[in-house]
Amino acid sequence: MSVTQQQILESLSKVPSPRGALTNAGVLSAITIVKDKVYFAINVDAGEVKAWEPVRAQAEAAVRAVPGVAAVMVALTAERAAGAAPAPRSGIAPASSHRSPGAGAPSPMSRQAAIPGVNAVIAVASGKGGVGKSTTAINLALGLRELGLRVGLLDADIYGPSVPKLIGTSARPELDDNRRMVPLAKFGLAVMSIGFLIDPDSPVVWRAPMVVSAITQMLRDVDWGELDVLVVDMPPGTGDAQLTLAQNVPLRGAVIVSTPQDLALIDARRGLAMFTKVEVPVLGIVENMSYFQCPHCGTRSDIFGHGGARDEAERLGVPFLGEIPLHMDIRATSDAGTPVMVSDPQGVHAMAYRAIAVQLLDQLRP
Repeated sequence: MSVTQQQILESLSKVPSPRGALTNAGVLSAITIVKDKVYFAINVDAGEVKAWEPVRAQAEAAVRAVPGVAAVMVALTAERAAGAAPAPRSGIAPASSHRSPGAGAPSPMSRQAAIPGVNAVIAVASGKGGVGKSTTAINLALGLRELGLRVGLLDADIYGPSVPKLIGTSARPELDDNRRMVPLAKFGLAVMSIGFLIDPDSPVVWRAPMVVSAITQMLRDVDWGELDVLVVDMPPGTGDAQLTLAQNVPLRGAVIVSTPQDLALIDARRGLAMFTKVEVPVLGIVENMSYFQCPHCGTRSDIFGHGGARDEAERLGVPFLGEIPLHMDIRATSDAGTPVMVSDPQGVHAMAYRAIAVQLLDQLRP
């Protein structure tokens, strides 16, 4: 049964708000319907957020009750009131207040809560796109699984989800009896991605609050089961998605992926600095596309330079986890939906990922 805009609006017209019926309050964004998934936002002034949170919850419940609706994401957008002072650029309190805020304002980290059944969460991040972060994330997840751990993989890159391509499936997740999404099982991993819920050819044109809401729901409204490690493939940059994860989940640590050249390392430093500021341990830096070795003549070429990430790790006093070469096999197997840890587990490239996974396991142990 297909869901229509009219059905959603009719359900929302029965939701009361501080300004009357929700559909007449002038606060609803455009409603996006993808198959049986519904997404929209409620836009209010910052000072009204507390009064409108129950409305958001009622709206979500009302839409979920519409026949044919499988999942709902409702973001409550807090706009800064006219004349109000802008928030700090970082959007967070000083790092010294995160863990022990004392008598002052509540710490953003006070919202942290463990994901039921998940022992450790690690983020795989980069300061910029195009450095092979997603390919690294899935192969490290597979490396940890090979070491005997129960591993999940969350693709949190809302605007550019790569995991569906990397695992070779576009299947839709099912809902359990509690209407929680069940991750897809692939290569022994529990996998969730926004790419499973949207048309792969449709752009995700969402404001930051909807991105935050989507990430939060994929963390909290997914039945991850019992996992030793949840690997989160982060979007590039140092914005709302990264802060949402750090503020809501007690991260065990972050892995920074960079290529060797200075341009990428500049952004990698920003990513590392952000995790340090929110008191998330940096587990180490991976130098991806570290060098190219010609498969025909054996000549090695440092296309993007070489050793920059290692030097940066030493300078910053964080572990250097290893080098991953630029190689056609890694690209081809990723495009084919069979990562190199699966397609050639005994090859030299799989061994490089495996060596990094071993170092991560050592740091994850108590």
